[in-house]
Amino acid sequence: MLKTMPISQEKNIAVHGRTTPCRQPLTLFWSASSVELNFRGTELWVECETDYAFFEQWLSVVLNGAHVARIMLPKGRAWIPLLRGLNPEKTQHILLVRDVQAMPTDPDCSFRLHALRHDGELLPVPEKKLRLEIIGDSLTSSEGAIGAKEEEDWISTIFCAARGYAFRTAQLLDADLRVLSQSGWGVLSSWDNDPNCALPMYYDQVCGVLKGEKNAALGAFEPNNFAAWQPEVIVVALGHNDSSAFRTPAHTDPVTGETFKQHMDPDGSRNAQDVQRLEQAIIAFLYKLRARNPQAHILWAHGLLGDPLREELQRALNAYCAQTGDTKCEYFALPYGPEDGIGARNHPGRAMHEASAQALAQKIRSLV
Repeated sequence: MLKTMPISQEKNIAVHGRTTPCRQPLTLFWSASSVELNFRGTELWVECETDYAFFEQWLSVVLNGAHVARIMLPKGRAWIPLLRGLNPEKTQHILLVRDVQAMPTDPDCSFRLHALRHDGELLPVPEKKLRLEIIGDSLTSSEGAIGAKEEEDWISTIFCAARGYAFRTAQLLDADLRVLSQSGWGVLSSWDNDPNCALPMYYDQVCGVLKGEKNAALGAFEPNNFAAWQPEVIVVALGHNDSSAFRTPAHTDPVTGETFKQHMDPDGSRNAQDVQRLEQAIIAFLYKLRARNPQAHILWAHGLLGDPLREELQRALNAYCAQTGDTKCEYFALPYGPEDGIGARNHPGRAMHEASAQALAQKIRSLV
């Protein structure tokens, strides 16, 4: 016989990802946010509530380390069957993963979990070995990690956190993972020179990249409680879009009329003043990360899809370390991955994500 238990009342559940724990139902805001449980029984359902105007939510089910199911969730509140026919004598390790990133351009977009329904019991989830935070762009949001290579539509379907390097790195390290990522965003601006699309501006909020009254009611704009969760390792994987900004037209703010542009000089090189502005933004973000996370190792990882800003990033990190004496901050070159590893929308596919996860996990092990 199936029994129903609100997630808020079930103590043997681990929640991964920035959220507002005192607000119910549970909101999963960011890509790769998840609920983890050890289940002994034959059948498991979850009650989800989602909303959206354009970008539907996808839920991945990871059973005993394997990605076994991916579900497009219906709008509204519904019971979703996850697993059936399991061996009731065996404890099953299960992760329910939000596959799609936070969507600022769809203020209706949300993903909440109300309850579980099952015929067995939930056993305690051991504490993870490591607390890991990864900050990035579309590569970290796992855009294109699933889907045909020729796929070009920018739709929720091609986001799959459960196949991305961030989630996979956490698996390899047995880490409690928090991801903050936005496709097209950077340190100083987005790929199209919008200075409002810079992740450091929103780091202090639970999920400040979102918009609208609905997300405000969910607590997205509340201050993040850094004291409650301190990462041991922070990986920053930003820079690709800042590089693209040098090659795209200026952004004009529709309200103020102000323009912003990272320029190329006539000889084809990046404008020195604009490069300096970018490097100062990198340094400022490192100061912020260190102020909020005084003990964390900070890796600035670059190279999953080429390394267009290697020189600028290394110079900025060296300057920050020289200014502060910080010995726990460094640049890390990610492998480009297999030549045939490109996925949808000319983004990394599963093989490239796996190669980066293996390299990053090895590096983190050497630190902690």
